[in-house]
Amino acid sequence: MPRFSVILPCYKVQGFLRECLDSVLDQSYRDLEVVAVDDCSPDGCGAILDEYAARDDRVRVLHLEENVGLGRARNAGLPHATGDYLFFLDSDDTLTPGALRAMADRLAETDDPDVLVFDYARTYWWGGTRRNVLARVLAEAGDGTFTAAGHPGILDLLMVVWNKVYRRDFVEREGFTFPPGYYEDTPWTFPVMFSAGRIAALDRICLNYRQRRQGNILSTTSRKHFDVHAQYERVFAFLDARPELARWRPFLHAKMGEHCLDILGKPDRLPPSDKAEFFRRTAEMFRAYRPEGAEVPAELRVLEGGYTAYRLRRQSGRAGRELERRARQARAVAAGRAGRVRSAVNARRPLDPDLAVYSAFSHRGVLGDPAAVHRTAREIAPHLHGVWVLRDEEDVPLLPPDTEHVILGSAAYRRVTERATYFVNNVNWPGALVKRPGSVHIHTHQGTPLKYMGADLLGRPGARHGLDVPQMLRRADRWDHSLVAGRYAERVWERAYPCHFASARTGSPRNDVLVNAGPEDGRRVRERLGVPEGHTVVLYAPTRREYRRGGHVDRIDLARLAADLGDGHTLVVRLHPSLATGPARGLGLSELHRRGVLVDATDEPHVEDLMLASDLLLTDYSALMFDYVLLDRPVVVHADDWAAYVASRGAYLDVTAEAPGHVSRSYRELARLLSSGAWRDEEAARLRSAFRARFCEYEDGRAAERVVRTLMLGEPMPEPGPPAVPGARALPDRRDLLASS
Repeated sequence: MPRFSVILPCYKVQGFLRECLDSVLDQSYRDLEVVAVDDCSPDGCGAILDEYAARDDRVRVLHLEENVGLGRARNAGLPHATGDYLFFLDSDDTLTPGALRAMADRLAETDDPDVLVFDYARTYWWGGTRRNVLARVLAEAGDGTFTAAGHPGILDLLMVVWNKVYRRDFVEREGFTFPPGYYEDTPWTFPVMFSAGRIAALDRICLNYRQRRQGNILSTTSRKHFDVHAQYERVFAFLDARPELARWRPFLHAKMGEHCLDILGKPDRLPPSDKAEFFRRTAEMFRAYRPEGAEVPAELRVLEGGYTAYRLRRQSGRAGRELERRARQARAVAAGRAGRVRSAVNARRPLDPDLAVYSAFSHRGVLGDPAAVHRTAREIAPHLHGVWVLRDEEDVPLLPPDTEHVILGSAAYRRVTERATYFVNNVNWPGALVKRPGSVHIHTHQGTPLKYMGADLLGRPGARHGLDVPQMLRRADRWDHSLVAGRYAERVWERAYPCHFASARTGSPRNDVLVNAGPEDGRRVRERLGVPEGHTVVLYAPTRREYRRGGHVDRIDLARLAADLGDGHTLVVRLHPSLATGPARGLGLSELHRRGVLVDATDEPHVEDLMLASDLLLTDYSALMFDYVLLDRPVVVHADDWAAYVASRGAYLDVTAEAPGHVSRSYRELARLLSSGAWRDEEAARLRSAFRARFCEYEDGRAAERVVRTLMLGEPMPEPGPPAVPGARALPDRRDLLASS
């Protein structure tokens, strides 16, 4: 008996069917069967299904003699399903890699619940991907099981059949089937969720929900949308037959009203001539099924009136929104005019010689090189008044104590930026900020560059997607000083940003903590991350890819890597910051973190802490390698797609030929490196020593002091010497990462 029965109805999807089947059959978890139902499809679906069945005995095909529709096609597959769990997959959608393994693990962890609800992402025909906006509902569900009454937020998720798997004996015991019709998911999902005694949630993207250019069947203009009324009547009849579920009537009553008004409000759903009839039918049902004494939500009270009142209300709402839009435009024009006048006046006022403004990572907080400069300025030049720029008030609680700040775009922001002498940032300031004569702009960058930057992106159209390079260069024209860690970085920045700055051979301020670190620094971070005493810590820090829209590509199976590392090891993963809020973490990382398989450190604000806490850096092409070698700890470069990366983004050096450590070009090579102990051999030490000597010439642990004294206070200070590598920072004597093979 397989664990999963994937029931796959097929009708006119020949262009997507192979991709769907491959996503199921190529899963690492293979304990499954596919019950494919050819719903008398007039295209090549039937032949494709037969082809797959001929080469994979996990696929069985039913050919229906007439087209019966999605719901009844699913019903046709039900008697042939033998798996523990039923999964109704639409044949134009796809499973994400590792999805079934994650589901199986979660089912085992929760002792086979009636229903498992998982996450999905919308994948658009033009290449974009957007995670379910209510993914937090799954995270909030907790580790155990629950009922819909205990966690009603679960019913706010898209009420469809394909974002859940169902225990087959539960479905058979309750007698659930799909009715015919347009909205066949409604009378399945609500009864199932109301009845389930044990529901579990999986906060992981397991399915890609394809968004076709022409939309799905429910986005067509047709009278078939009237079917929604009949389907809700079926759900109310189900509740009538189950007195123990009567408490759900107020909820269902409101959901029905919301759903029908949503259909009515979309211009591409109903023919204009049918809208009044649809409204009347909805209002009749709303009155007929209203529970006694139930209060009608304000947004649904329109159903207590007539269609004319509803239409006038919508028109007035649109008119009000248009008036508000015009008012906002007028206010913006007036504010801009007033701002120009104020700026002209302030431009005549003298600069404050002791005022410094700081920002980092697009105003995200006290971070990176600017934070190191600010910290040192407070120590050796306390007369300098430092103010940080933040995006919004939500970032304020994250500030260190006694940190003065202003919010971007506020009146206070304008006052300090119009009077400040010093500007320290690791990204460009907004274009509206005017550089006044006498002000000093110090640009710290975000590490030593490996991939193409600035003007070099002009020849890489994919890499500069969404970037205005000429505008970027105009903003860089405001720089006075560009901080560099070595002559290599100096040459690259001067080429990438052909502007008016002078290169400052200071080193990278944020790296001072790495150069000067002792063993206790890493120990404290490990304790905060929950790393057990004595564990070997592998920091995996991949970068983004320009050859894939969205930037995320799964190069390594993290669950497999964590398992291969074995006992006594902790895998810490830090995604590129640009991927922190996208779907990348939902593709398994968050779930693996919850289960304790690894540590997701993507949200850790200070990457230097993670470097201090680790024993090995495993990366691909992240600039983090230029910083990490200052710890004199091993680096492994996993370069399995180096050619594609260079072709799309461009690189200033061949990191596979001049690497800071051993290079792997496949997972097998990586596993061999880790298991043999070669990752920390004499050759690895020689490679990182040569890398450090070439690229980190000015990293002597006094970079922040050098910036403050020479660029802000005008004091002389010796040129930096070569980076020292004290024995206190040597790698602790921990066991090899993998047992010898």
